Amino acid sequence: MYATAPLIDEHELVIRLIDGDEDAFCELYAAYKNRLLYFAMKFVKSRDFAEDIFQDAFTIIWQSRRFINPDASFSSYLYTIVRNRILNQIRDADKENTLKERILSQAIDYTDDTKENILANDLREIINKALEKLTPRQREIFEMSREAQMSHKEIADALDISVHTVQEHISVSLRTIRTFLSKYADTYTDMLLILICLNL
Repeated sequence: MYATAPLIDEHELVIRLIDGDEDAFCELYAAYKNRLLYFAMKFVKSRDFAEDIFQDAFTIIWQSRRFINPDASFSSYLYTIVRNRILNQIRDADKENTLKERILSQAIDYTDDTKENILANDLREIINKALEKLTPRQREIFEMSREAQMSHKEIADALDISVHTVQEHISVSLRTIRTFLSKYADTYTDMLLILICLNL
């Protein structure tokens, strides 16, 4: 799935990593560093952000090492973690819409069971159904925030309500939408793909 050559004795290194061997961890860290930084920088366009994503990924690897399946592809597992960290980074940068579109299209390439026709034809319908769960006022405020890219203060001024009320409506809307979308977790490999389309 990924254009990376397996390390010599990688399987042994992974087994040692699972057992808490710090030397094995450092070997894997060094072996994957350059290729993962290159992969991350294709999307975040920043060496510093790419470094942060890489460090976070290996922190997760170390903390969850006992749950790693030694018989599964370590490379695929690692790239999935890095991809998810990239998605998180981009999700938090609301103004980077171009990057969001790029990471979404790349995520299709790196997800075996996500099909383009599902994302193209079904995703928007699912999102619309999620938005229908909101009250008229919640949806109005949510769309002003996410689609019109208005700040909380701008929304409050436009609707003659407090900023706190705007924040409460958006918070409740997000919880409602995420609860609705959770039922599709088995259909979509990565729930963040849906959240990105919503600019969440």
